[in-house]
Amino acid sequence: MTLEPGDIVERAVGPAVGRTLVTGVIGADTHIVGNRILSLALEKAGFKVISLGALTPAEDFIKAAVETAADAILVSSLYGQGELDCRGFRDICVEAGLEGILLYVGGNLVVGKRSWEETERAYFVMGFDRAFPPGIRTPEVIRLLNKDFARRAIAGHRPGAVE
Repeated sequence: MTLEPGDIVERAVGPAVGRTLVTGVIGADTHIVGNRILSLALEKAGFKVISLGALTPAEDFIKAAVETAADAILVSSLYGQGELDCRGFRDICVEAGLEGILLYVGGNLVVGKRSWEETERAYFVMGFDRAFPPGIRTPEVIRLLNKDFARRAIAGHRPGAVE
């Protein structure tokens, strides 16, 4: 299957097929419904999903990624404190030997009024590869996972591998 830019698919294709993803809700956040929907959609799409549930410390995401040789970590936060909970996340990954792991974050990521562009930029500075606003649809997440895994395969990079 050849994908064109902007194509929306609801399954893993190419280098994304069978990749292991760690999902969960970070920090003291108990908002699990959206994360559960995403995890189920990712499983149906052909990814192997390690779902950590709610109230997950950052260190538990990294521990699960190391134990399962995960290719990506998808962090969810809806209670507005994601920016605080995600500080240093990439650094913890590097310390654990996950220098190149793909990091996604999504949800209601900050409290207060701030443009999405500013919020997204803050997460890029923290080392996340993608940041999603509230309301992102699962086919778009799957499309971007396909795109990112394909781009890394072309570059000869395996997410999670020490470079």
